Amino acid sequence: MDTPGTPSCDDELRHWPTDEAQARAVQDRLRPLVRLDESGPEPGFDGTVVGVDVAYDDARDVVAAAAVALDARTLAVVDEATAVGQVSFPYVPGLLAFREIPTVLDALACLARVPDLVVCDGYGLAHPRRFGLASHLGVLTGLPTIGVAKNPFTFRYAPPGPDRGDTSPLLDGAEEVGRALRTQKGVKPVFVSVGHRVDLDRACAHTLRLAAHYRLPETTRAADALCRKALAAA
Repeated sequence: MDTPGTPSCDDELRHWPTDEAQARAVQDRLRPLVRLDESGPEPGFDGTVVGVDVAYDDARDVVAAAAVALDARTLAVVDEATAVGQVSFPYVPGLLAFREIPTVLDALACLARVPDLVVCDGYGLAHPRRFGLASHLGVLTGLPTIGVAKNPFTFRYAPPGPDRGDTSPLLDGAEEVGRALRTQKGVKPVFVSVGHRVDLDRACAHTLRLAAHYRLPETTRAADALCRKALAAA
């Protein structure tokens, strides 16, 4: 799944960090590779948008990942895959990608075709080190990625307007690191950030299209249900 100009997933996995200092060094090394100069595919494009999510069994140190591909026009599920692995990195806020990415990559590799867009249940640039799961996964795979999170992490925002599609900036000081997006009238917003090779306007447009009936995108809802099922069967 690697593309020209991206680091090799195999090489990165062979040298996967095992402690906090190593992980932060990896983030520092890979962060400059995030592409912020591409708009990304248009909403409703002819292709697949894939949601990824993970579930944990802490008692067994097991993580299950799911990748669910939807037709980007109809939002019908067209493919899905799961992978189960051992958690190989401790829980450290801001470094959760190091617990999740190896198994997520295994699930993505089992899909029948390469995704055109990946939606992560988490953060991209809306991360204290500007390198959350969506950015890390995007850099490793070369794929366009966005992050759609359920909470704003450590950042501040003013509540967006009450209507579907209303937004407000997600701020770290004066810097906009993402947006709070109201996907349904009268429900809490989600928090959208750029991952890799997609701009923020388009990331919000994709999220709104994918969240046609519920607060969370259909990609996230489908991947969440599937990874929980895979974990229960592991």
